Amino acid sequence: MTLLADTSPISVPARTVHRYVEVDGVEVFYRESLPERADAPVLLLLHGFPSASHQFRRLIDNLGRHYRLIAPDYPGFGHTRAPEHFTYSFDRLAHVVEGFTERLGLTRYAMYLFDFGAPVGFRLALRHPERVTGLVVQNGNAYLEGLSDTARDFIALTPETPGAESTILGLFTLAATRAQYEGGTTDPALVAPEGWLLDQHFLDQPGRKEAQLALAYDYKSNLAAYPAWQTWLRQHRPPTLITWGTGDPFFTESGARAYLRRDHPSPLLGSRRRPHPRRHRPAQPPHGGGLRTCRLPRLDWTLPVAPADFTGSRSGRLRVRPGGWPGGPGWASARRAPSRGVRGGG
Repeated sequence: MTLLADTSPISVPARTVHRYVEVDGVEVFYRESLPERADAPVLLLLHGFPSASHQFRRLIDNLGRHYRLIAPDYPGFGHTRAPEHFTYSFDRLAHVVEGFTERLGLTRYAMYLFDFGAPVGFRLALRHPERVTGLVVQNGNAYLEGLSDTARDFIALTPETPGAESTILGLFTLAATRAQYEGGTTDPALVAPEGWLLDQHFLDQPGRKEAQLALAYDYKSNLAAYPAWQTWLRQHRPPTLITWGTGDPFFTESGARAYLRRDHPSPLLGSRRRPHPRRHRPAQPPHGGGLRTCRLPRLDWTLPVAPADFTGSRSGRLRVRPGGWPGGPGWASARRAPSRGVRGGG
């Protein structure tokens, strides 16, 4: 038997460490890549509900050799351990993440804001605008027009609303968690089950459902903060990449376009035309790509994204040459190429 040598390059995953650091009595768990360069740009990965830093594990594998990727678990999520009487609110989550960045000595970083990561990250940006080198926003809402009717009804719930607690607790079941991953996807077979099973494992830990219940009631504090976030965007105009799943039942595509229309006309916007699950996207990009982009007026632009091949939808395929994240040493240029029939999924 003759064996033919495969001369294609082999991508070696990044070395990643998994550690805890104490912040005001909270044992914060985090993942951190060990890049090849000591001065590699820093990207702070802020996860969504109901997940934790593990949702970024494949992103870290793929990019962590060239960038210092750091992903903490918030209190009430993942492996992070909070005191029994910790008060769960978005202000408190941001306070802990702020302390976390200071314990690690982070003075300049871009932020990946996904879902719950937006209210945490924008609070950090308001407190330390000088530290933020850029943003990647994925279904991270900052505008009232980005809220669906379902989201508005959910956010309006209070502890005094009849049936509110049972409605919210219904989100913390295995069926609901699985739906976060598979809902709207064209082929659920492409979605690995480990994501929702691990999320559910943490949701079922003692005290976790109570923590999530408190955060659900507190979500309306984010709506009150939207004007401050929008003012920050107008004043600072950080390099920004916005990508959005149009099948999101809570945060609609209008929220993505509001960034461009109202406060930050220069970022790049990408969205998927077909419905797809928004929760698992950062954690499990398919081989060869993962973000789907809409057709933009111009097909040649500068992208603040990491080295990868992103599979386009009807607009064809976007091949991205090595560059850098916002605030990094380089940028990636992208051009539309003919579609090769590769379909995204996860």
